[in-house]
Amino acid sequence: MNKTIIININGTVFHIEEDAYEVLKSYMTDVKRHFANAEDSLEITTDIENRIAEMFTEILAGEAKQVIVTADVTRVISQMGTVEDFETSAADPDSIFARHQNTASARKLFRDPDDHLISGVCAGIGNYFDIDTVWVRLAFGLAFVLWGSGLLLYIILWIIVPKAVTRADKMAMKGEKLDLQGFKKNFEEELKTVQHSVRNAHAEVRPFVYQFRDFISDFFHHLGMFLGGTGRLLLKLFGIFILAVCLGLMIASLVGFIVLMVYGNDVYHIFPFSVLNYGYSGILYVGIFALVLIPLLAIALLTIRVIFNGNTLGRSTAYTMLIIWVGALSIVIYYSAKIANQFREEASFSQTITLKPAAQNVYHLQLNDVKYLTKDDSVELDIGSKFNGRVILDNNYNDRMYNNVHINIEQSDVKQVVLVESFSGKGSHYEDALKNAQNAVYNFVQKDSVLIFDRKVTLLKNKLWRDQQVKLTLKVPYGTELVIDEKLNYLIDNYADIDECKRLNKSPEWVSAPFIMENNKLQCKVDTLSQPAIAIPPAK
Repeated sequence: MNKTIIININGTVFHIEEDAYEVLKSYMTDVKRHFANAEDSLEITTDIENRIAEMFTEILAGEAKQVIVTADVTRVISQMGTVEDFETSAADPDSIFARHQNTASARKLFRDPDDHLISGVCAGIGNYFDIDTVWVRLAFGLAFVLWGSGLLLYIILWIIVPKAVTRADKMAMKGEKLDLQGFKKNFEEELKTVQHSVRNAHAEVRPFVYQFRDFISDFFHHLGMFLGGTGRLLLKLFGIFILAVCLGLMIASLVGFIVLMVYGNDVYHIFPFSVLNYGYSGILYVGIFALVLIPLLAIALLTIRVIFNGNTLGRSTAYTMLIIWVGALSIVIYYSAKIANQFREEASFSQTITLKPAAQNVYHLQLNDVKYLTKDDSVELDIGSKFNGRVILDNNYNDRMYNNVHINIEQSDVKQVVLVESFSGKGSHYEDALKNAQNAVYNFVQKDSVLIFDRKVTLLKNKLWRDQQVKLTLKVPYGTELVIDEKLNYLIDNYADIDECKRLNKSPEWVSAPFIMENNKLQCKVDTLSQPAIAIPPAK
C-alpha cells in the first residue's frame, strides 16, 4: 500500500502518490528557481503548471485510473524537459534552438486571438498550414464575392474551431514543442512583441482601424501579385471568351441582316415585321444592324487593346465608330417614332350577320383548323394542282395576330340569332385608322347548325398590321342551346366552364359541353340520363 495525497494544480485536483509528489515538487521548485529572474516568472510558471495538469489529465483518462504515480511524473518531466538541459547547454544556445526545432510537435487548429479581424479563423488556418494569413483572407474574400460560400464556411469554422486561450494552445497552434524550452522561447518572443507594441503605442490608438487598414493594403498588394501571375492568364482566358461571344453575335447579326435584306418581302405577314412600312424598312434594318454591330465591335477591340496589349482602337477609329453609331441610333429613333405615330388614333365599324335557324334551336360552336386563303394566296400556292384534295391546317401560333379575336355570348331580345362583327384598327389619324380597320378580314362560316370561327383576323395582301382586331358578339334568344367546343373556349370572353359542365354530366371524355342561355348567362345543361359524348354534326 502506498500513501496518496490530494494536490491542486491551478484549479485541477489530482490524487498523487507521496513519492510521485516529492518528485513533482522538486521539479517545480527547480523550474521556479530557473525562471525566477524572468520579467514575468509567475505567468510562465503558471503556463507550465497548466500544461502539466493537461498531461496528467490525459494520462488518467487514457489509462482509466485515478492516481498519479511516480512513473507518470517521470514521463511528464521527460516530455517537458529538465532545468539541467538549459543550464548545461547555456554556452551553446543555437544547438538548443536547433534541437527544439527538430522536435517540434504537430500543429493543432485553433482560432488565433492575437491576430484577428473578426474571430481569428483565418490566422488560425494560416498558422496550421504555416502560410501567410493574408492568403487565407484573400481566399475567403474571393469565395465570398464569387460563389457566396466564403461567409457560410467562415461562420461554420468560427463555431467549431476552438479559440487558443492558454499559452499551450497558442504554442500547439504554431507547432511549437510543449516543453520548458518551448515555453521559454514563446515567452521571450511574446515579451519582445509587447515591448515593440509599447514603443509603438502612439501608432495603435485605434488598433482595429489600423488592422483593417493593413488588411486592405495587404489584400490589394497580394491581389496585384496574383493578377500579375496566374491571374493574368485567367484574365486572358476571360478576354478570349469575350471575343468569342462578340464574334458569334456579330456573325449572327450579319446573317440576320442579309436574310432580311434578301427575303424581307416574305416576312411582312409575321409580327413584328408586319408593323414596318415597306418604303423605309430597308434603312431601318441598316440602322438596327449598325446599332447592334458597332458596340460588339467596340467591345472586341477594347478587349484586344486592354488584355492583349494590342493597338487596335485608335482615337480616330473610336470617333468614327461613335459617329456611325449615333447616326444609326438617330435613324432607329426617327423611324420608330413614325411607326408609333401610326398607332395614335383608333377607329372601328361593325356589321351584323343574321344566322339561319337551327334544328331544335341547338347550335354547335367550333374552331376552324383550316387555313383561310385569299384568291391571291390560292393562285400563289397553286392550290388547284399541288394541294388538290388536301387541307392546309392553320397551326402557326407564333403570330402576334392570334390575339386579335374576342367572342362574347349574350342574350338577345329578339327570336333570331345574330352575330355582330366589330372591326377596329389604329392609324395616324381617324380616317387612316378606319382604312386600316377595313383591311382586316375575318372568316366566319355557318353550316346548318354548326358555327365555325377562325382563330385570328387576317389582313389584305400587302397591308400593314395596325392592331386590327375583331370583337364578335353572338346574340342568342332565351333558352337557346349552345354546344361549345373546348378548342374555341379560349376565344370567348365570358368563359364557359366546360370542364365543370363535363363533370356535372359525368362525361369527362366529351370534347364539348352543352349550355343554355338563361337569365343573361350561359348555364350548363345537365342530362340526368347516362348518354355518350355529344356528337357534333359534320359540316356539309
